[in-house]
Amino acid sequence: PAKFKHIAVVGNLYDLVKAFVLAHDLGWVGSEKVMISLTRNDYEPDICYFNAVKAAAFQPDQMRFPAPDFIVEVLSASTEANDRGVKFDDYAAHGVAEYWLIDPDTQTVEQYRLHADVYELAIKAQTGELHSFAVPGFTIPVRAIFDDATNQATLRHLLAA
Repeated sequence: PAKFKHIAVVGNLYDLVKAFVLAHDLGWVGSEKVMISLTRNDYEPDICYFNAVKAAAFQPDQMRFPAPDFIVEVLSASTEANDRGVKFDDYAAHGVAEYWLIDPDTQTVEQYRLHADVYELAIKAQTGELHSFAVPGFTIPVRAIFDDATNQATLRHLLAA
């Protein structure tokens, strides 16, 4: 089972990404029970985003999904090695354009961008803004992931835009 801090971070970011994607008709956002089937492993990322073209092909009874455009994993002691290791490599090998690793203990976000089939660190931050490469126009303050008041203000801003 996940710790409260893990669940809170996933919930905060999921709410923001989903609201923005729906408001702008950009595709579909899934969370922990979405089975991503890749060549050597299947994964259930904390958050994943599929662009509108990929999402349009989904069927109501579909249970396995292709590589998304954007994945978020929230780190924990039991998952960090995989999130930074085999998942990191598999997501890059399957063309996941953007990968965020979030540490709820240090309240830090690492944003990776796929470049020539390899992830490059775009930003590692506890403050400032995150500008998504894979979700067009999605920009949020880092604090919105960790702070409920900032999250709610950001959600209102995203829905008003």
